[in-house]
Order: sequence, then structure tokens, then C-alpha cells
Amino acid sequence: MVVRSFPACRLAAALVLATLACAAGAQSVYRIVGPDGKVTYSDKPPADPATKASPTAVTPLTGTAGGLAGLPFELRQVASRYPVTLYTGPDCGPCGTGRAYLASRGIPFTEKTVSTQDDISALQRLSGASSLPFVTIGGQQLTGYSEGEWGQFLTAAGYPRSSQLPSSYRQPAATPLVAAATPKAAPAPTERPSAVPSAAAPAPSGSNPAGIQF
Repeated sequence: MVVRSFPACRLAAALVLATLACAAGAQSVYRIVGPDGKVTYSDKPPADPATKASPTAVTPLTGTAGGLAGLPFELRQVASRYPVTLYTGPDCGPCGTGRAYLASRGIPFTEKTVSTQDDISALQRLSGASSLPFVTIGGQQLTGYSEGEWGQFLTAAGYPRSSQLPSSYRQPAATPLVAAATPKAAPAPTERPSAVPSAAAPAPSGSNPAGIQF
């Protein structure tokens, strides 16, 4: 029996693609609305029955007029199957480097900022840590920036090695990981009925000096 061996690079790419496919099918992201109206995202449904939660896909791209519809066919297929989301923080050098790498390679991605304590808590629930940058490619999670590692998973997912984005494409603006809750308007004060003045007691007459009423 002849056993054929595959080149190491081809085998590694196959393993990476298998990892991406398994992770993409296994992970669900829940959009959770708390009793106070605060919105968070987690890979686990909430334990509190009073909290509303619904599975949600990664935020669709809005860099072109039709979102993914404005991308070339092959890139649109890959971005739909393995969407890329980048989590960044303020004053984070590696975050900027990772963002620049994705942009230079023409990767359409959604960026979520982590700056508040609520953002950090949500990131910890998603990734199990609070390190940045954090990137997801489909269901695959990568912590920290490594051009070699990011490039390997992006290539295995099917993203082109050079940009194929149309000239009209504009990268969507970054949004907070945890959406700020809209403050509820204070209820209008309830008008109380005005007090009805009581009838004045009649002045005591001479025949009723105590003022007793019958």
C-alpha cells in the first residue's frame, strides 16, 4: 500500500480551515438586553430569566451602500461565512497595527471598541480574557496581534492575499462593544385634585352659645 504524504503547508492550511469551520458552526453570539435596557453580547445565554436574549449574527458590514452586496462575489461569500470582528482599545499600539494590517489586505471587518468597565466585562465573557487586540474570524478567536497567525487563518478562510475592495468601499466606524442604554424619561407628575374647602361652621347663635350643630 502506497501512502501519499501532503506538503506540511497544505496540511497546516487544511487543519486551520477545519478549525475555522468547526468553530463557526459551534459558536453563537447572544444579544442580551438587561432589565435596565443595557445591551451586551455573550457567547452564552443569560441565566436570569428576566433578561431578554436572542441569538444574533455579527454586525453586518455597512462600508458600501448595500453592505456585503457591494463587494466582489468571492469576497462577499467569504465575508458572509467567516465575518471578521476586531476588538480594540484606546492607546493600544498593537490594536492599531492589527487594524492597519486588515485594511492593507482589504479585509472587510467590524470594529468594536473596549473602553468602559461594561465593555471589559463583555470582552471577558466572549474571550475569557481582557487582552487586546482580540479578533474573531468566523468562530475562531485570536488574542493578541501576530501578522503570521492572523494571515494564516485569513488565508485558510478564503480571504484574498491582496485587497479586492472596490474604490467606493468605506470602512464602517467603530462602535462600542456594549451599547449605551438610552435613559428613560421621567414619568410626568400626577396632578392631584385640589382640596375642596370645607364649609365654614356657622357662627354660634345666642340660643346656642356652644355652637353645637344638629
